[in-house]
Amino acid sequence: MYNIFITGEWKGVEEKIMAFYLAFKEVWRNKGRFFLFSLVIALITLLVLFIAALATGLSTSNKQYLSNLDSQLLVFQENSELQITSSRLSQSKVNQVRRVEGVADQGLIGTSLATIVFADGREPQDIALLGVEPGKPGEPAAIEGRGLRSKRADEVVIDRLIAKQAGVALGDTIIIKSVQGTEEEYFDLRVVGITTEQRYFFQPSVFVPLYTWDAIKPQAALAGDTPLAGNIIAVKLNNPEDIIPMQQRLSALVDDVEVADIPTVIEVLPGYSAQQSTLNTQQGFTFLIGVLVLGGFFQIQTLQKVGQIGMLKAIGAPNRTVAIATLLQIVIVTIFGVALGVLAVLGFSLGLPAGIPIIFTGQSIIIAIAALLVIGPLGGLVSIRLALRVEPLTALGL
Repeated sequence: MYNIFITGEWKGVEEKIMAFYLAFKEVWRNKGRFFLFSLVIALITLLVLFIAALATGLSTSNKQYLSNLDSQLLVFQENSELQITSSRLSQSKVNQVRRVEGVADQGLIGTSLATIVFADGREPQDIALLGVEPGKPGEPAAIEGRGLRSKRADEVVIDRLIAKQAGVALGDTIIIKSVQGTEEEYFDLRVVGITTEQRYFFQPSVFVPLYTWDAIKPQAALAGDTPLAGNIIAVKLNNPEDIIPMQQRLSALVDDVEVADIPTVIEVLPGYSAQQSTLNTQQGFTFLIGVLVLGGFFQIQTLQKVGQIGMLKAIGAPNRTVAIATLLQIVIVTIFGVALGVLAVLGFSLGLPAGIPIIFTGQSIIIAIAALLVIGPLGGLVSIRLALRVEPLTALGL
């Protein structure tokens, strides 16, 4: 191999082969050292992927039900600032929305929180209690059983998370505890359907007919004969592309309301933007730490082998071969460390409890892995530059 350096018979393929040989040989001869550093990269990978999964999980837990709505627009009470809990809308508003040209369907939705209690003494399950109109926008499709059929029936559709966590099945009767005035009231409701996960404000959801919801929702005082009022109206359009014109039309033709599309509503959910920006900042700092750690390690490695690099240059190795060998070494160690980190994430994810809001998606994993593979060479740029500046005679003490 060294004859290639001495004779100067260099070609592109030979340079690459020699660079790969040098990089792999050093990694192999110092397996322990490089393995330990691969573990550091694996820990960085583990941290990055879990932060990405946590951001996705918290985001999903906050907006899952709204994101899955079969509608394009949401109608709020005027001056509610698009806050669902601050909005109150009566059935008369639903009738006004129905008469607006371009509206295909609409459904009044009521939201509240409640608790499922179990007769066998199991831990109570906090839930989002959502009142919907059967067959209207707002009611999710059942993947098991059937949907709601009557506005006043004592029946519910539960999301899959409740069925899994609480062991509730079709045909079971659940007991919902609700505070009515100053007293705790209990309501028996039969499970007629199970839908996909539909978490709302971090809680799994139970869907009940709107009038049933109005009777059992938590309230400060007994409602008596007060008219039914929900929180928002989900609006499905004849043409889903006409979101902006229909938003303006509904605002003009329906009195005392605010209208917004679903992405806008999600962005103003309490704490949503701050939560996501915090997690994204943490992920960014983790990438920065990764660059600094990688850069520092490979710089120390390069300083420790200045004499070897000087010898290679002295026998004819060009700077390009030294640079390629250094870069390949960085890439090999980074790929191995990232692979270890992905395997560790897979192992941890299999053992996580169901209630923890961590969701791994293909897109977030691919983006995170690609970024990690980029920061390796990026962090090693300093060591490559340092290797290129090594003078053979100086390195050899001559």
